[in-house]
Amino acid sequence: MKRLFDITTSAIALLLLALPLLALVLLVRRKLGHPAFFRQVRPGLHGQPFEMLKLRTMTDARGPDGALLPDADRLTPFGRFLRASSLDELPELWNVLKGDMSLVGPRPLLVEYLPLYSPEQARRHEVRPGITGWAQVNGRNALGWEEKFALDVWYVDHRSLWLDIKILWLTVRKVLVRDGISAAGEATMPRFTGSKL
Repeated sequence: MKRLFDITTSAIALLLLALPLLALVLLVRRKLGHPAFFRQVRPGLHGQPFEMLKLRTMTDARGPDGALLPDADRLTPFGRFLRASSLDELPELWNVLKGDMSLVGPRPLLVEYLPLYSPEQARRHEVRPGITGWAQVNGRNALGWEEKFALDVWYVDHRSLWLDIKILWLTVRKVLVRDGISAAGEATMPRFTGSKL
């Protein structure tokens, strides 16, 4: 039922949002540069890699040494708006339709984090990653890593279609009030360097 719900909902959403998404792509190219899409390999179900698709929210600004500037320096007001409104996540509906992701599940993080998880935290990969999840509606990036992973594993153990519907509804509310967009003192979220447990 969950996969059928994902396919149906993502297909309908992509059809309804095709024109607004096209307008966003053109705006991103104009304000942030080319390409409009940000592609990155992330771990999916059972840690298997897939290419996640998002709208870019940062410029490619570099320092004198040629290295990319810190996130806070490359995140423009327009990029902040995309993140705060979660509009940058819309292309992930394609990942859902393809089967790489689900509408609801633990957020796909960086591949380099895989060896840093404790065995309990690694259970977050027992399900497909999601566009939104239990951690996102309970604090999002304002949570610490340990709290976030505990909520992810709670979702793995309690997942159901009705819980997914509840999380989607709570996600809409969170986006409207723009709650928990970034961690305190960070442009986004600090890097995970390993479990303290």
